[in-house]
Amino acid sequence: MAAAAELQGKYQKLAQEYSKLRAQNHVLKKGVVDEQANSASLKEQLKMKDQSLRKLQQEMDSLSFRNQQLAKRVELLQDELVLSESKGKKNKKTGEPASQLSQEQKNVFDEDLQKKIEENERLHIQFFEANEKHNLLETELRSKLEVLEMEAAQHQAVVDGLTRKYMDTIEKLQSDKAKLEIKSQTLEREAKDCRVRTEECQQQLKHLHADLSSRLGESLNIISEKVPFNDTRSSQYNALNVPLHSRRRQLKLRDLAGQALAFVQDLVTALLNFHTYTEQRVQIFPVDSATDAISPLNQKFSQYLHENASYIRPLEEGMLHLFESITEDTVTVLETTVKLKSFSDYLASYVCFLRKILPYQLKSLEEECESSLCTAALRGRNMELQRDMKKLTAVFEKLHTYINLLALPSTNPDRLLRTNFSSLLTYIASTLNGFHDVMKDIYKHYSQKAALEQELPTATQKLINTNDCLLSSVVALTNGAGKVASFFSNNLDCFTASLSYGPKGGMEFINPLSAECMLQYKKKAAAYMRLLKKPCCDSVPYEEALANRRVLLSSTESREGLAQQVQQSLEKITKLEQEKEHWMLEAQLAKIRLEKENKRVSDKLRNSVGNQRIEATQESLFTLNADEQEKEDAAEKALREPVQTASLVGMLITTENEEAPEADTREDLIKNHYMARIVELTSQLQLADSKSVHFHAECRALAKRLALTEKSKESSLEEVRQARQSITRLQDELTTTKRSYEDQLSMMSDHLCSMNETLSKQREEIDTLKLASKGNSKKNKSR
Repeated sequence: MAAAAELQGKYQKLAQEYSKLRAQNHVLKKGVVDEQANSASLKEQLKMKDQSLRKLQQEMDSLSFRNQQLAKRVELLQDELVLSESKGKKNKKTGEPASQLSQEQKNVFDEDLQKKIEENERLHIQFFEANEKHNLLETELRSKLEVLEMEAAQHQAVVDGLTRKYMDTIEKLQSDKAKLEIKSQTLEREAKDCRVRTEECQQQLKHLHADLSSRLGESLNIISEKVPFNDTRSSQYNALNVPLHSRRRQLKLRDLAGQALAFVQDLVTALLNFHTYTEQRVQIFPVDSATDAISPLNQKFSQYLHENASYIRPLEEGMLHLFESITEDTVTVLETTVKLKSFSDYLASYVCFLRKILPYQLKSLEEECESSLCTAALRGRNMELQRDMKKLTAVFEKLHTYINLLALPSTNPDRLLRTNFSSLLTYIASTLNGFHDVMKDIYKHYSQKAALEQELPTATQKLINTNDCLLSSVVALTNGAGKVASFFSNNLDCFTASLSYGPKGGMEFINPLSAECMLQYKKKAAAYMRLLKKPCCDSVPYEEALANRRVLLSSTESREGLAQQVQQSLEKITKLEQEKEHWMLEAQLAKIRLEKENKRVSDKLRNSVGNQRIEATQESLFTLNADEQEKEDAAEKALREPVQTASLVGMLITTENEEAPEADTREDLIKNHYMARIVELTSQLQLADSKSVHFHAECRALAKRLALTEKSKESSLEEVRQARQSITRLQDELTTTKRSYEDQLSMMSDHLCSMNETLSKQREEIDTLKLASKGNSKKNKSR
């Protein structure tokens, strides 16, 4: 299509050139024909003039011949006159009638001669005039003929050039005609392909239309039920939508806020130094407070200046809070920068402080002017400084007004337009530039004043040092003001783009409550996204889960295996408990033996003390041993008696007349009794545990079956719901695809129509070119 368009453009250009050349050729042909007609008429005129000239020449010849005849006749007459005179002289004596006759003849001859002479003169005059006219006419005609021949040669050259051009254009048109024929054939093939495609698309469209029309009603019902309203139509609902988060923009705004914080910190430091050194200067000049009392005005002024930190330090704190409120996760616009209001309040307090000290500063400068040490130059500098201080206070008031207006969208945005705030930012930039200019003037006038005061004879080193410090603080303040002004002007576009998060076409600001709700929604959305990004815990592989599910479903079949496992585990537990009891008894016996050995060792140690004590101890030990032996004998008798109850230790019936066995046999009997009792109790416990495990396994299997049935029920319900959703989604896709195919078909039909029109136009143009080429070839042949 692009090639066809280029060809068509070239063809149109050639056609336009051809039409221009044809028009020029027609004009030139007409001019040539007119010139040829003029030349033919001039030739006719020239022929007629030649004929008239020939006639006149013939008349001239006849007149000359007649003149010659008349001249000869005159000569003859003259001769005859001479003869007659001579004869008259001889014949004077003849009669009077002859003399009268000759006199009459003479008169006739004279008259005739006079007439011939006059006629001859008249003919000579006419001949001369005709000759002159003929010469003039001949020169004019010759000049015209030369001009016409030159014009004819020029026209012939133009005609030759045009014929060459026409031949070249005819050759080009013939080659273009061949190219256009080839391209027309290709376009016809493309048109055939497009027709085939359109037929296929129409068939697809019919199928899609039939498929989509069946789902359209249900999808419309679902849309009407599931989409109750569009929240973007209402500004109140649209304000609650979370805007797109641009991390790069937030980082840039935080960077800008950090730069602004650094600039404000520099300004705060410079302002603190400026007011502090101004206070020191008031106490030194014009009267030093160390040597003499200063005026009450300067005392009050110094007292107010001493309070400057309480008004200036909060500016840094407010800017710091504003910087901390701009984080990577928030949306920084005028509606959400609540901390800007606190900074505006701190700036208002500082402006009030400047208003409070301004009259005292002006009066202090007037007092300096009234002192005897003040010269005229110093007085002029003081007056300039008065004007500069008024300008500085006015600049800060204007800056506070603008910043207070900037803080309004976060507190009371009623009837505020965004377009006004873009101009407000430009006003702030111009105000900061004005602040820089005022500080430059203050530095200029303070430096001149310090130089003049240094030349005073009463200037002390303390005053000079204070002036230098004051100038350094003014320089720092000037540099800080310049940095702030350039920073704000350079980033004005970024600040203008961060006015509001509302829709681009909106004019008003969004309510701060809606902005706060939007930030809460944004935090919730961010938390939800973080939860989604958390990695999932390792799950059981699918095949293993299927195997476990089969095992759980066939838990009744694996009941015996579980019972065997439980039995084996219980046997291991009983063995371990028996070993535990055995080793506990062994430990008790070992403890008893250790106590006995300890007693024996103590007895041996006490033998060296005295025989009495040894004997007493031996008696006591003997009694103790007897008691222990009696206890052990009773225990052995109790072991030997049959058990009458099923208690843990059992009730033993002993005989009084049995002899006490040895200690070892008693210990063995006690151990055997407890071991038998433990075995009996563990067997009972194992039986009870096996029954409980059996019942518990059955209950778990039933509960798992119930849970599985519930899960299968829920999964089937979920599948049904998903199937319905997929049906609705397919219906929506069907409607969208139907619309898209309809649009594509309409576009293709329009495209085909336009292609057909272009083809028809190209064919018509080719036909016209053929006719034109045939006509040109015929003309060339005729030429």
